[in-house]
Amino acid sequence: MTRAVWFHCFAGIAGDMTLASLVDAGADLDVVRELLERLPVRGWEVEAAPATRSGIGATHVKVHASETGIVRTHAHIVGLIEEARLPERVRARALAVFAALAQAEGKIHRRDPSQVHFHEVGGIDAIVDVVGVAAALEALGIDEVHASPVATGIGMVRSAHGALPNPAPAVVELLRGAPTYGRDVNAELTTPTGAAILAALATGWGPMPRMTIEASGFGAGTRELPDLPNLVQAIVGQLDVVGAGGDEGQPVVLLEVNVDDATGETLAHAVAALLEAGAHDAWITPIVMKKGRPAYTVSALADPALAEQVAHTITSETGSFGVRGSTLSRWPANRSTESVAVEGLPVRVKVGPGRAKVEHDDAARVARLTGLPLREVTSRAEATWHARRGHLDDPDGTPA
Repeated sequence: MTRAVWFHCFAGIAGDMTLASLVDAGADLDVVRELLERLPVRGWEVEAAPATRSGIGATHVKVHASETGIVRTHAHIVGLIEEARLPERVRARALAVFAALAQAEGKIHRRDPSQVHFHEVGGIDAIVDVVGVAAALEALGIDEVHASPVATGIGMVRSAHGALPNPAPAVVELLRGAPTYGRDVNAELTTPTGAAILAALATGWGPMPRMTIEASGFGAGTRELPDLPNLVQAIVGQLDVVGAGGDEGQPVVLLEVNVDDATGETLAHAVAALLEAGAHDAWITPIVMKKGRPAYTVSALADPALAEQVAHTITSETGSFGVRGSTLSRWPANRSTESVAVEGLPVRVKVGPGRAKVEHDDAARVARLTGLPLREVTSRAEATWHARRGHLDDPDGTPA
């Protein structure tokens, strides 16, 4: 059975609200604190209290921290998390969130992610929020994270860099490919920390997945908002088992278009753009069209919630006048994402039944930053993961 949480982000999402929603849904705060205390950082305290927003009962979590004025780098935070000796999934999830933040901040400031200096998201409270969320997910036994479309506000927000447009540039970058929408609320509904949690951990977007609900909770933001409950909702339960027994599976939309007037460069770019737009997968198939003309079918598999934007990407990138689609079902195997370090930089490893695979983009990024050959980075990452798990690969690549 796969245990999942679905975050309903009707008023956006923030790190403290996410942690609060999980505590409200039943995560033992004492267990979360015990894991947080493994961090080699002192001068903080986590407090949870009942709250009400728009008449809805919730939990509000406050992290009290004594800041030292230290501006931490991504590598510094990776070192703190690695030193904490956290359970593997807690460690991997926390590292994945900060890796997402580093990538986003690096792109915004035109700097290498390894050189990014965290300001707000490098503070003790943000570190406690992120690791606390990972710990709370583990306390609840969560295998998969899902989320609704994410609400954002308007106006301006204040940051260490001064006034920024709302949603903040980091939020926009982190939610690239995710379903989002704006509300006419002059408040920072979604913070970079909240966006990074979803960007790094969410495996599905859209309406609540088919699941047997076991618990739910609301995490309250600090502010009272007019005409909008300042809350994020967490719904916890068992995903319905899918397989050969007649279950419907996970719905997906297959979108396709035939093109006979696009160059190889255009088609390669289209596949990359479709993946950026949130497609589960995208590919090109050579075909022969009428009058014997060689052509290609451009295909993309997408979540129904993202079908419209993926379809728009197909037509805009290929120049097609239309796109066809069909609704299918898929039965993905359970998987988790873990993280290892190569030359001090995080590399994610997808772990599924009988297989562990290094994320190519992470390995390529580390290869660029370190000058190591890509195959060397991949080999080191795989060896580190297997050594941690205490077993070696069989000759065919399957964990022994």
